[in-house]
Amino acid sequence: MDIVCLDLEGVLVPEIWIAFAKETGIEELKKTTRDEPDYDKLMRYRIGILKEHGLGLKEIQETIAKIDPIPGAKEFLDRLRELTQVIILSDTFTQFAKPLMKKLGWPAIFCNSLEVAKNGEITGYQMRCEKSKYTTVKALQSIGYDTIASGDSHNDLGMIEASKAGFLFKTTEAIKAEYPQYPAYDTYDELFEAIKNHLGDNN
Repeated sequence: MDIVCLDLEGVLVPEIWIAFAKETGIEELKKTTRDEPDYDKLMRYRIGILKEHGLGLKEIQETIAKIDPIPGAKEFLDRLRELTQVIILSDTFTQFAKPLMKKLGWPAIFCNSLEVAKNGEITGYQMRCEKSKYTTVKALQSIGYDTIASGDSHNDLGMIEASKAGFLFKTTEAIKAEYPQYPAYDTYDELFEAIKNHLGDNN
């Protein structure tokens, strides 16, 4: 039995932090997991910048409300879910994800949680589990699923490598060059066909 595991930001929706950086004019917030492989370091950096500028959850949620899926993403997801089960594995947070999931037709998502003070200040975050994407893929395999994974950033490489098939999608030229063993695609049609070709006969 197959299950497809997809990253969220950069694959199905624009990067939330980049959108927020553009909204606020804070260039430092444009840094993502494509640039910084150490997620804890990246989040501590982001939280520090938010505190410095007096920004909290409310301001980020206002930006998220304006974000639409990447053109073609919902249609791609709908087609894929007709063929097989799909889970979105993301390092985003439950406080960010809900409006985006609504626009994508409520797919299943496994993500993390922010620690937020009563005044709305983001004070920290809780990861669902260590190496969450890799750990989740291994857990799915332990209960009988063959996983197929796709993402765009350093934090997706664990689940891509651990899966029976894995693909880079809309990634950077630097990551493509560093990991030439993984097929890289830039259109949903290409990714759909690649995934379809690796689905077992039971689908």
